[in-house]
Amino acid sequence: MTATFIVLAILLAIFVVANVWARVKIKRTPLPPDHPRVLQLNDANFKSQLKNKLVLVDFWAEWCAPCRLMAPILNELAAELEGNCYVGKVNIERYPALAQQYRIRSIPTLILYKNGVEVQRIVGVKTKEYLHKQIAQNK
Repeated sequence: MTATFIVLAILLAIFVVANVWARVKIKRTPLPPDHPRVLQLNDANFKSQLKNKLVLVDFWAEWCAPCRLMAPILNELAAELEGNCYVGKVNIERYPALAQQYRIRSIPTLILYKNGVEVQRIVGVKTKEYLHKQIAQNK
């Protein structure tokens, strides 16, 4: 019984150390610069930037590990989108009023807007292919 307890304690300690190490590593990883076609959205320009466009808006925060995983995916997506299709980003720490107004409860939350109207809400990490499919369905 004691040996089993010791083995379980060691496994738990290894798990905790690995988890802390992974979190520190992710937080220290620099965010890639945004692609030029990524719209930087804020309180002042949010509604005007969505007019007459199809925009996938990413509500994110710097401390969010899944958000950091989505950053390169969204950059690639922005580079591949053409015409009036864009990716936009809202940092919820800088613009908490927007997060509250659009009922953001967890991040990353991606909202697809067509001409300023929400047409779809996506929560969590998704692949570029999945996001392409959702955008194509709403063109």
